[in-house]
Amino acid sequence: MNIKGNTSPLAFHKRLGKIMWDNAGMARNEEGMKKGLDLVTKLEEEFYKDLKITGTTDSMNQSLEKALRLASSFEISRLMLRDAINRKESCGAHFREEYQTEEGEAKRNDEDFMYVAAWEYQGEGKEPTLHKEELKFEAVKPTQRSYK
Repeated sequence: MNIKGNTSPLAFHKRLGKIMWDNAGMARNEEGMKKGLDLVTKLEEEFYKDLKITGTTDSMNQSLEKALRLASSFEISRLMLRDAINRKESCGAHFREEYQTEEGEAKRNDEDFMYVAAWEYQGEGKEPTLHKEELKFEAVKPTQRSYK
């Protein structure tokens, strides 16, 4: 509430969404995702300098509520980008341009990425730690998809 900037939470939210869509959307690459990490951090810095929240704290305040939700979205966005950079494959709806078959299909890497990722927060300004939980498929085996 004390920032007294000029930009609404909605405007920051739209910009964050565009950064994520452009750099971590359906088709992505390492260069774009690294750029996205930088852009998210810069947008968060701007958020804490130029945020405008209307209303007061003594009653329900949707502008404040949106700003508080958005504040945590910066860290989530960076975590999504870090995880996507780490995963050197295309799998499901996550298409890495660097990892595709000669026919242009998503190229899986089950040998190295058959796990669930859990990232442990290490504190403000520190890189999170990756923990892996192996996935085991017994009834249905993962296979390379082809839509041709």
